[in-house]
Amino acid sequence: MRHRAPAPGLAAPHRLRALAVLGAACLALAACKGGNGEAAAKEGQDKAAEAVPVEVAEATHRPVAASYTGTAALEALAESQVIAKTSGVALDVLVEEGDVVRAGQQLVRLDADRARLQAAQTAAQMTKLQNNYERARQLSAQQLISANETDQLKYDLENARAANRLANLELSYTNVTAPISGVVASRSIKPGNFVQINTPILRIVDISRLEATLNVPERELATLKPGLPVRMHVDALPGRAFEGTVDRVAPVVDAGSGTFRVICAFDAQEILQPGMFGRISIDYDQRADALVVPRVALLESDSEPALFVVREGKAHRVAVELGYIDGEWAEVRDGVDAGDAVVIAGKAALRDETAVQVIDPDAPPTTVASSDGNDDAQTQQ
Repeated sequence: MRHRAPAPGLAAPHRLRALAVLGAACLALAACKGGNGEAAAKEGQDKAAEAVPVEVAEATHRPVAASYTGTAALEALAESQVIAKTSGVALDVLVEEGDVVRAGQQLVRLDADRARLQAAQTAAQMTKLQNNYERARQLSAQQLISANETDQLKYDLENARAANRLANLELSYTNVTAPISGVVASRSIKPGNFVQINTPILRIVDISRLEATLNVPERELATLKPGLPVRMHVDALPGRAFEGTVDRVAPVVDAGSGTFRVICAFDAQEILQPGMFGRISIDYDQRADALVVPRVALLESDSEPALFVVREGKAHRVAVELGYIDGEWAEVRDGVDAGDAVVIAGKAALRDETAVQVIDPDAPPTTVASSDGNDDAQTQQ
């Protein structure tokens, strides 16, 4: 039995179905390729998003100084309480607070009438005994009186002389004078007040030189010596630095506190006053060309000194050997080279080999296109 070949009109539907299946397969393949591209792009964006933003600074060379810092209150070179050495009414008070006085200058005049009369009385008694003693010496030479009578008169004369000197001393105390040169810091007396003996009436301070005493740990005993330069910043005068020197060092260490005393001296300046609180820095060594990094780059939580150095987009934790610390700079003697970028901000989120993105804190704000596709740009705040 013979089979007939299919008619041409009957094969068309089968060809259409085959083409449709082939087209669907192509579309599916294209979709798969597109999906893989989007996934790769997304993966790249995720990796960029994982990078930790940090700020860096370069290790560089600069001079640094080794110094000891401490705090102390300024004290006057000398201070004296002016004491009334006798009693009496204050007739005149010749100085006011803030007046500059010199040693021996009269400050207060007390009523001297009683002391003057006492001095006159003792002087008269002394004159009488002096005359009696001279006559007794002449009579003793003629053997008209005994030697014992002459000796008694001499003894009485010496007592009268001592009493007269004491009366004159009391009279001098009515003129109250300055024991030291300086400035009148306080006055507790007014004209007309009755002054009791041994009562403080004035206070004088010598501010020709000011001193600050530091209690320094004994480990610094070998480094701090007289003559070293000193810088001081006073809380009451921000932004100003005052120069001085180490005047003297007490070499005895206090057993209780483990410290010794270092006295720093500063020249007299009208703006500095006793009692001001100063922050003092004593430089005991200098390095003219030290390799330094910002102090904020150091990892404070680590037991050994370390920091993060950025190399090829990653933060590497590096142990360092530190030298001197000078203010905001830290000397690095080993572990970092000049020009290395060290992390100064953002280091808390870092681990060794963490990917980082270095940002510039001084860069202008970034602009991005608006989401609606318009040409207008929006500035990120």
